[in-house]
Amino acid sequence: MPDPALLDELLDVALDAARRAGALLLDGRPADLAVAGTKSSPVDVVTEMDLASEKLVLELITARRPEDGYLGEEGAERPGTSGVRWIVDPLDGTVNYLYGLPSWAVSVAAELDGRVVVGVVYAPARGELFHAVLGRGALREGQPVSARPAPPWGQALIGTGFAYVREVRVRQAEVVLALMPEVRDIRRGGAAAVDLCDVAAGRLDGYYERGLAPWDRAAGCLIAAEAGALVGGRPGQGPDGELTVAAAPGVYEPLQERLAALRAWAD
Repeated sequence: MPDPALLDELLDVALDAARRAGALLLDGRPADLAVAGTKSSPVDVVTEMDLASEKLVLELITARRPEDGYLGEEGAERPGTSGVRWIVDPLDGTVNYLYGLPSWAVSVAAELDGRVVVGVVYAPARGELFHAVLGRGALREGQPVSARPAPPWGQALIGTGFAYVREVRVRQAEVVLALMPEVRDIRRGGAAAVDLCDVAAGRLDGYYERGLAPWDRAAGCLIAAEAGALVGGRPGQGPDGELTVAAAPGVYEPLQERLAALRAWAD
């Protein structure tokens, strides 16, 4: 296991970064919030506040741990020499934020020698901060959380998300259409990090999504796993850009099986 003192330090930095960025986003949101650019398609936007949040987080981490690597959604990337790399989504759920919906978050994860060991997801508009350290469990606002006991497959509430590229969205809709009659219902929250935390907190029985980037899933996957959820991707593989699956034991298995049968990662 990693040095506990190092994990404590990384957690402290992650919490500080997430809280400060979350406060900036919550309190500093302009009334006339503007789109600053697009990413994968015209509907996949980046706002001026995404950029401000990433600048704040990068500067804080650089000041506290200058030898660490960094990977951020809005383009900031640098190698490090310490074995630690930060994986940051400075504003997960940008479209929700743009429209004034509360499901958005700052996601900050620390990876040590290629393994995520600390994850923080702060959703200030929901008044919730989740965090986890490898081997220590998951907490929401300082209180332990755990995945919901598995219901029968037909009573499972499943979360998902959609890409911003039209052709991929069409395929994702076909998968949802196949799953919808089999389960209790499907939810689409619009922020992967928040959805993964909702699995951790027992608000969803399971969640899956195709096309998540490392910053979308790094912190949330650790939080879900530390809350007792099973986390993976395609059968026999971990979560990756093709497929991320997180669910309570007993729901994870049929969910992953159905996604495999539907080839949910393929066009």
